[in-house]
Amino acid sequence: MNWMSLRPAAAALTMLVALSPATGQATDPLPTQVYWGDTHLHTSNSFDVYLFNTPTSTPDTALRFARGLPVVSPTTQVRWQLNTPLDFAVVADHAELVGSIVRLFEGDPAIANTNAGKALARVGGQRTEEELQAVYDEIVRLGSGLPSESGLTAPELVADMHAGDKRRPTWEANIDTVERHDTPGEFTAFIGWEWSAQPKVGNLHRVVFTPQGGDVARQFLPYSSLESGDPQDLWAWLEETSARTGADFVAIPHNGNISMGQMFPLVDQSGDPLDAEYARAREKWERVIEITQIKGDSETHPLLSPTDEFADFETFPFVLTPDGRTPDPTEGDYVRAGLKRGLAWEEQLGTNPFKVGVIGSTDSHTGMSAVEEDNFAGKGQHDSRPGLRPHLTGIGGSRGWDMGAAGYAGVWATENTRQAIFDAFMRREVYATTGPRITLRFFGGFEFDATDTQAQDLAAVGYAKGVPMGGDLKGEKSKTPTFLLAAMKDPNGANLDRLQIVKGWLKADGSTAETVYDVVLSGGRDDGAELVGNTVDLETGEYTNTIGATGFTTVWTDPDFDPAQRAFYYARVLEIPTPRYSLLDAIALGIDIEETGHPPTIQERVYSSPIWYTP
Repeated sequence: MNWMSLRPAAAALTMLVALSPATGQATDPLPTQVYWGDTHLHTSNSFDVYLFNTPTSTPDTALRFARGLPVVSPTTQVRWQLNTPLDFAVVADHAELVGSIVRLFEGDPAIANTNAGKALARVGGQRTEEELQAVYDEIVRLGSGLPSESGLTAPELVADMHAGDKRRPTWEANIDTVERHDTPGEFTAFIGWEWSAQPKVGNLHRVVFTPQGGDVARQFLPYSSLESGDPQDLWAWLEETSARTGADFVAIPHNGNISMGQMFPLVDQSGDPLDAEYARAREKWERVIEITQIKGDSETHPLLSPTDEFADFETFPFVLTPDGRTPDPTEGDYVRAGLKRGLAWEEQLGTNPFKVGVIGSTDSHTGMSAVEEDNFAGKGQHDSRPGLRPHLTGIGGSRGWDMGAAGYAGVWATENTRQAIFDAFMRREVYATTGPRITLRFFGGFEFDATDTQAQDLAAVGYAKGVPMGGDLKGEKSKTPTFLLAAMKDPNGANLDRLQIVKGWLKADGSTAETVYDVVLSGGRDDGAELVGNTVDLETGEYTNTIGATGFTTVWTDPDFDPAQRAFYYARVLEIPTPRYSLLDAIALGIDIEETGHPPTIQERVYSSPIWYTP
């Protein structure tokens, strides 16, 4: 096949037209370009970033770094640069107190002269690392309802540093920065923020961004969990604000692995069973979810998927409390289980509240989207350098090496502009990578056959005969779904080990099930239990591409298809083993890899958004 059909030259984009699967008539240009981005970047406008002693992590630095420009690292103060630039980014600072800590310590009288400002300034003193940490601890105490050491109350903190128009100067300055960096056709910068709810110590954060520009974004202030920690109130605000200003939004739930079972719930925040209104609102605003990021991987867990030999990948069990809690995983925490729950809810409510595509992003609290294993900037200041990583990070009971170097969002779009990329999110034609920029195509239909793998333009065939990742297949009498898949290795990365299909389905009795199919294995293997091998040199941290494959192209038919069962399918592609950053650290530090508490190698991967089948 012609791999250029997966990533053609930009000049060719406007020459390609899609064929409607329903009519075969020409429609819009094909989304034939994959763009890479990070939708979850924090800077010093987030109170925790500043107070973790990273005050120079500005939105401007973050966006310059994402564009591939060299910057002075806010954590190490040395020059740092991405090996390959990103195509788009969202600076998603916490909406709660956004910018207030920066303005406090810069002496802005609107903040510094308030009771809360004066109390925190007394704690912060000379802004040493220890004093800034003390300010952070004080804010956490106030937010948790614990006794204050400064005499400050939580209502005072909110009134003096958040309420009303207190955040507007920071919000408008951020808009100006984003607008300056947005360069249609070259680099897309989105205006966004993070709604950072944490009920019952579970992480229910959502990143929100809009394709609209500053003229629209100046008409509102970012909605925060200080207004409400209930996602239904967030969706209602999005509805009202969209109607009032014309803004479009997408809300992206945070990695669900530390949600304490609340990301894919059975009941709402009031304890009532989910209803059709909840399902419709969530399905409208939350089109995709983070499946992987620095705080671990949320595809599944070995206790939830015991027959999946690759389920235990970058497992991060630490909830956001300092007591080191590591609760047992539940079906409410992980994406695969959530997708299965969604099938059951759709059968009951008529709408699937958990019908989500998947992306990766970083959740970096350094301002730098640096998640390559040999170029990892860490989660924040506390794990930014190898010598710091044996110690606690301040994020639950985790230590530095517990963080994963992940991830990015892959987006199939017609061009690198706000609207085109946003549209891809809305139709869920997106996928997640744990780091490598593996090119992945995934189409479902009823007419694909082996000859399609030889097509000169695989994308045109895929759109003409089926639907892409994120799409829906409606049952056709006496027809079994077929899937057209193609994956190509990162040009600068490792070879591929295998291409898999993960299937979940709803059984007649209302229970759900899952299975993983090895669709293509590298090296001529026909038994998925046979591992690909491992070329990593544990003494040097180097590996070779003498095993694995550069790419896969295939058509697959579900051998266990039941036309009466609701189902979803998604593709998972694994690389050959490569060195984890903790091995590279251990070599550099001259310590045994066992001291890091993590394996020396990992198999990086990409996940497609699902394709759903409805009888």
